[in-house]
Amino acid sequence: MKKVILLICVSFMIFNCENKPSSEKNKTDVVEASSAVKTPFVWEGANLYFLLTDRFNNGDTSNDVNFNRTRETGKLRGFKGGDIKGITQKVKEGYFTDLGINAIWMTPIVEQIHGGTDEGTGVSYGFHGYWAKDWTKIDPNFGTKEDLHELVKEAHAKGIRIVLDAVINHTGPVTEKDPVWPDEWVRTDPQCTYDSYENTISCTLVANLPDIRTESNTNTELPPQLVEKWKTEGRYEQEVKELDEFFERTGHPRAPRFYIIKWLTDYITEFGVDGYRADTVKHTEEFVWEEFRAECDYAFSEYKKTNPEKVLDDNNFYLVGEVYNYGVSSGQEFDFGDRKVNYFNPLSFQSLINFEFKYNSKDKDYEDLFAYYDEVLHSKLKGFGTLNYLTSHDDGRPFDAQRKKPFETANKLLLSPGTSQVYYGDESSRALIIPGTEGDATLRSMMNWDSIASRKRTKEVLTHWQKLGQFRAKHPAVGAGKHQMITEQPYYFYRSYQKGDFKDLVVIGLKLEKGVKVIDVSKVYEERVMLRDAYSGQTATVENGKITLDTEFEVVLLERK
Repeated sequence: MKKVILLICVSFMIFNCENKPSSEKNKTDVVEASSAVKTPFVWEGANLYFLLTDRFNNGDTSNDVNFNRTRETGKLRGFKGGDIKGITQKVKEGYFTDLGINAIWMTPIVEQIHGGTDEGTGVSYGFHGYWAKDWTKIDPNFGTKEDLHELVKEAHAKGIRIVLDAVINHTGPVTEKDPVWPDEWVRTDPQCTYDSYENTISCTLVANLPDIRTESNTNTELPPQLVEKWKTEGRYEQEVKELDEFFERTGHPRAPRFYIIKWLTDYITEFGVDGYRADTVKHTEEFVWEEFRAECDYAFSEYKKTNPEKVLDDNNFYLVGEVYNYGVSSGQEFDFGDRKVNYFNPLSFQSLINFEFKYNSKDKDYEDLFAYYDEVLHSKLKGFGTLNYLTSHDDGRPFDAQRKKPFETANKLLLSPGTSQVYYGDESSRALIIPGTEGDATLRSMMNWDSIASRKRTKEVLTHWQKLGQFRAKHPAVGAGKHQMITEQPYYFYRSYQKGDFKDLVVIGLKLEKGVKVIDVSKVYEERVMLRDAYSGQTATVENGKITLDTEFEVVLLERK
């Protein structure tokens, strides 16, 4: 049986053992790994792809216009045709698999307001999914229940998890087609000033974005517009029956937040989605997320019991929070100014989006960046995770706005400890500066499929992302393992990870000279082990503690062959 050698010291820092005789090291520090053990999926090291459902790929042009959403909009502020079928199409084609993606996070797919708003940037429709009108129905612009069932089925068949987006904080804006919800459900003022805990939670995010009264425990009737809508659609009795059963089972009051929690967790029970990204977390009382987690876990457990043949593994339901402007340097707490809140909680969030990563990536070289995240994840955030990104849908200051550093972007994002969030088009240098747009619309252009098909440079960039992504997906050690530098010049480091009987170790080199590379792996691999460089495809056998490669690349990704 082939063996991988892991050198482990009492201090867990392999390369602090250099003064120990090699014979003693081999006797006491060797851990054997079997290639026969199945590679586990680990959320803490996942490679997650974030896309705007409307902007990624149009798989069904027949659903491009609904509810007479035909007013002329500001640039990139209307529906453009992307849908669930378009995502499924790319799953089937192997696009995500080739990119090493093992989880897809989609913007909200619930039915959006029918009207448009004009807040000084031209007319805007709810193409982005964050303006809910009816949580119980998929917006026809995005697709149907059958489409979502197919997406989950096809994604799971390829080992890809599906993460939806949960909005509990607010409804969609009020328009001529979308009346405000009753006072028992929402507040329409004051607008948040963000200078205290209270002025961040009990207020509207912006003007004309009604805030759900998530603090309320008062029994509340359904909004009349929702009752009328359900009756028109012929499903009022069924929806009410399900609500009655939910409140009888849980004992919760019929308060606004529990209605929404019920509606959101139905997507788990019916479709078997694997996780939720929770929107606007800090604008909602923290106990809401514990209640949400409890119902998510219950729904996921029920789905697994009902569909044992569809269960991928024993991972828990994934819940990652968006606490805007949270950064890992704060540890587990977010500071409101007058109060600190810990959102890392086994009863709510196992991970938060890290808004700091782009700054760390600008300020630090590779080793400083990797070592910093290794230290944070094994100290301040031990037992939890972080979701790193360099570009997103609402961050107006991305790491590389002009797309001049796509290779460095890939290296830092995909090789850093933590979960990586690839924003659609990161891998193909999709433009982030679109003339004529206002605000965050510039970040939300259509996916540049034409460029991928026709431009040599785009193909080169995509190939680099694919190689790193596939390596990351194959090796949990990259994102979830321990980091240790081997040599500073040339720059090589290793990552090691163990879960049960599964043991994983890789060696990575960056900023290397092109041509012949003599790599000392004596402290990582044993003699005569055959290694493969996943970047070039070359193989070599360890002789006298070293391997020799001759490649045209500046990157080496070593794995046991």
